Amino acid sequence: MFLTALTTENNYLYCAVLLVLMHICQMKAQYYIIFLIVLLLNCPVIHISAQDSLFIETREKKMFKADPMRATMLAVALPGLGQIYNRKYWKIPLVYAGFGGVFFAINYNSTNYNTFMKAYQDFTDKIPETDSYLKLIKNADPASYDPVLHPDTYDPSAASWYTDRMLRQVDYFKKYRDLSYIAFAAWYLITVLDANVDASLLNYDISNNLALRMLPISPVSSGYAGPGMGMGLKFSF
Repeated sequence: MFLTALTTENNYLYCAVLLVLMHICQMKAQYYIIFLIVLLLNCPVIHISAQDSLFIETREKKMFKADPMRATMLAVALPGLGQIYNRKYWKIPLVYAGFGGVFFAINYNSTNYNTFMKAYQDFTDKIPETDSYLKLIKNADPASYDPVLHPDTYDPSAASWYTDRMLRQVDYFKKYRDLSYIAFAAWYLITVLDANVDASLLNYDISNNLALRMLPISPVSSGYAGPGMGMGLKFSF
C-alpha cells in the first residue's frame, strides 16, 4: 500500500498553503492548476507497507509418558493391566491366549495323572470293588491279567506288564503337569517383563546421532611397521 502525505519536515508549506488559500478564489483556473502541480511536486512520498497477519493458536499435543513401575505393578496385580496401561491393546489377546493354553495343559495332565494313579492303586490293592482300571484296559480280558477278580486264570506276566504300563503313564503325566505349572509361572513373568519393557521404551528417543559407519583403518602389529589395510566399525551415540 502506498500513501502520499505531508511530513513535519515541510511545515513551512503548511503556512504557505494557509496564506494562499485565501487568494485561491481570486486566481484564474490556469494559475490554480499550476499551484496544485507545484504543491504535489514538493510533497514527499512516504511508502507505507502494511502486512496482514493471522495468529492461530495451536495446542501442543500432549505425549503419553508411561511409568515403568506403575506398569509393572498393574501387570503383577492382574495379567493384561500393564499392557492396557501402556496402550498396547493388541497384546491382550496374546496374554490370555497364553494363559489359556497353560491352563489347558495343567488341566489335561493333572486329570490324566489322577486317573492313572487311581487305576494303579486299584489294580495293586486286594479290594474287588475298586476296579477303575477296567475303563483304561479295554482290549483285553480281565481273566488274563487281573489277580483280584480272577486269581485262578490270570497271567502273572500280563499283570506285571499292565502294572508297569500304568506306572509309566503316572510318571509321564506327573512330569508334564509339573512342567505346565512352571510354564504358567514363566508366562506370568513374561507378561510382567513385557509391561515393564514397553513402558521403559515407550518414549525412547532414537535420533540421528545414532549411526553406524564403516571406516578404513591402519592396523598396527607388534614388531612390524608397514602399510596395511583393514576394516572397522564405529558406533556413534
